[in-house]
Amino acid sequence: MTAEAPERTLGAMAHGEWPVFEQIARMNIETLPNSGLDERTYHLVRLAALVAMDAAPASYVANLSVAKEAGLTVEDAKAVCVAIAPIVGSARVVDAAGSVLRALGFADLVSETEI
Repeated sequence: MTAEAPERTLGAMAHGEWPVFEQIARMNIETLPNSGLDERTYHLVRLAALVAMDAAPASYVANLSVAKEAGLTVEDAKAVCVAIAPIVGSARVVDAAGSVLRALGFADLVSETEI
């Protein structure tokens, strides 16, 4: 395996050229309809799970970009963090808050550049 330049690696990830991302996308295709939840609740639950498991920032970007398209707002994300803080702890929520804001901001940036 050869080392790739960071720009090439990030570019490939951004354009879905990595098989692992394709597999992850396939795993998620039927999750919403199979969950029995409405779309808003589905995304709120997934956000809570990301915070609870101390997910990597890239996971927030992947999930919240879709959630934002479905109407999830920063206020919704704050409400989730407030609701789960007593369970998962304040340090984890504070850490997640930065990832949430960056992910939602990244989703805005991507949508602006796609115009």
